[in-house]
Amino acid sequence: MSAFSDALSVSSSGLRAQAERLRVVSENIANVDTPGYRRKTLPFEPGEGRDGVRDVQAGDTRLDRSDLERIWDPEHPLADPAGFYDGTNVDLIVELADAREAQRSYEANLKMFEQTRQMSSNLMDLLRRG
Repeated sequence: MSAFSDALSVSSSGLRAQAERLRVVSENIANVDTPGYRRKTLPFEPGEGRDGVRDVQAGDTRLDRSDLERIWDPEHPLADPAGFYDGTNVDLIVELADAREAQRSYEANLKMFEQTRQMSSNLMDLLRRG
């Protein structure tokens, strides 16, 4: 039964990590028009291992240090004397692609969790009959 619990542990850690990734991507999308906002990224790191099985966990949120977009709008309250202000470095297309990837990875982990649970249940039924 250890293999079943290991599989459930790994898939549930993937679910948690992808859910956190979706949260970060959602924040980026929500702030796509916020002046001075820097895109956040979320690395994944190996989690605690036991018996040779390692799960995954979300690391610390990091800020993307790429240049902010310079926008010319002399009427904007944040504009400097030359009429420019710092926009954001969030690319909506990139964020939507990241959201889709995280969603699909979440669904794959959920499917693995469900299949493992079903296999465990079927095994228990077979053992009860025998």
